[in-house]
Amino acid sequence: MSSDSRKIRLIMELRRSGISDTRVCAAIERIPRERFVPETLRHQAYENIPLAIGCEQTMSAPIVVGRMTQALELDERMKVLEVGTGSGYQAAVLARLCRRVYTIERHRDLLADAEAAFKALLIDNITTRSGDGTLGWPEQAPFERIIVTAAAADVPPILAEQLAEGGVMVVPVDHGRGESRLLRVRRGAEGLETEDLGEIRFVPLIAARGGG
Repeated sequence: MSSDSRKIRLIMELRRSGISDTRVCAAIERIPRERFVPETLRHQAYENIPLAIGCEQTMSAPIVVGRMTQALELDERMKVLEVGTGSGYQAAVLARLCRRVYTIERHRDLLADAEAAFKALLIDNITTRSGDGTLGWPEQAPFERIIVTAAAADVPPILAEQLAEGGVMVVPVDHGRGESRLLRVRRGAEGLETEDLGEIRFVPLIAARGGG
């Protein structure tokens, strides 16, 4: 089966799984996932599974990318903070749907690979930083949208402070026993409102030692 056929099959699977936002599906369809996958795993690029990317990290399954992206409710005017660049695939999808993505990764090797992929694909609305994503990016705050791509112990308060009024943060929160829940947090005039979007699987969110 060709990569185009695999991609079409994947998009159909995502739609059946509840990814109904046509802009999100189009963004996933247009970003070549194989460009963000280690060469030895590229034959699996369009399977709906997580893939190892080095540094004991994984690239989220496409259904997870779709769910989190759809939950953000993006438009093309928004400034987005992503905590955990990883392979760069999620940032590339976001970049098709918003004005600018600011993305932070604590593993320099992963960040370098992601930056190379962005350059190769001529994606020019992503700004990267190596460091501790749990601290956010205060110089660029507030953000209309924040996405955390690893499971936190709770809604990170520093990140919540960097969320604009009316803004949305999507974050997996670890409930223990290997179970995480995907939360959508909205900042209203009177504080934060949290919505549980169901179970999801993620590696833990870890503060970088030394940062920078």
